[in-house]
Amino acid sequence: MLSEKRSSTLHGILLITLFSFSAFYIAEFPFIQKLSFSPLIVGIILGMLYANSLRNQLPQTWVPGILFCSKQVLRLGIVLYGFRLTFQSVAAIGLPAILIDAIIVGATIGLGILFGRLLKMDKDLSLLTATGSAICGAAAVLGAEPVVKTQPHKTAVAVSTVVIFGTLSMFLYPALYRAGILDLSPEQMGLYTGATLHEVAHVVGAGNAMGTEISDPAVIVKMIRVMMLAPVLVIMGLALSRRDKKGIQGEASSKPGKITIPWFAFGFLAVIGFNSLDLLPQTVVNGINQFDTFLLTMAMTALGTETSIEKFKKAGPKPFLLAALLYIWLLAGGYALVKYIVPAL
Repeated sequence: MLSEKRSSTLHGILLITLFSFSAFYIAEFPFIQKLSFSPLIVGIILGMLYANSLRNQLPQTWVPGILFCSKQVLRLGIVLYGFRLTFQSVAAIGLPAILIDAIIVGATIGLGILFGRLLKMDKDLSLLTATGSAICGAAAVLGAEPVVKTQPHKTAVAVSTVVIFGTLSMFLYPALYRAGILDLSPEQMGLYTGATLHEVAHVVGAGNAMGTEISDPAVIVKMIRVMMLAPVLVIMGLALSRRDKKGIQGEASSKPGKITIPWFAFGFLAVIGFNSLDLLPQTVVNGINQFDTFLLTMAMTALGTETSIEKFKKAGPKPFLLAALLYIWLLAGGYALVKYIVPAL
């Protein structure tokens, strides 16, 4: 019986693995590369296509394998994500970039929670959408999911909002910059791009379209935002534990609230510290990063397989309205910060 259960779980993992290999293959298509869609995004799209076509044909015994990919594989992927960063890159870009990133992250999450309440949205979905907009898109949503402990379809909806507005920005920013509408120097434009675009892939795509003098600082600024994922997850876990404690029978409980400590967030920081020591050859680090992208693609694909059109309809238009409001804040608020606050520092 135990061996049959393990076999069924492996079948679910194998299914997600095959989908993930397909996502990597499709991501190499020229028109997909022009959109700067990473394998993660392709993976969740494939998973969603499966969920809305052949999902009912999947044996229920395979579901634990899919859940393993969306939970345990996800946590490992977030930890290994730290190999993309070093503390030296933070020091190189300077205090203004760190300050702007901190303001963007804090204000975006705060506004997301506020707007979510005004829109009478699901609290978990509001928090996931705000976190994705504030930090690093899909990877941030995936990182917050184990802390928020919400349903997979809510995670997928939050990821979708990030993809839509992040992709729009990737084309909009270069157009506005070339037209002179964004009155920023190349250095300021790099800071603006890195501090406000959603996905790392979006920053790379928009930055490359505007030249290396913009793309290089933009990527570093973006990576500083990525580093903020760990402390945000810790604070989020503490805040949610207090919310859950107060929510018991509508009143405060005498028992201490269960605090969700995202240990993988500390692993993420530890890996950044190790990578900062430059002990591994670059080829090895590149290989780890490629493997990590595959793990995150598996997690995204697994989430996609749990997301049907019916669940999107149930979520309604409010998550996309929330993402649009946050997008306006990032465009306008980010511009004001870079244009007027940074020069004063």
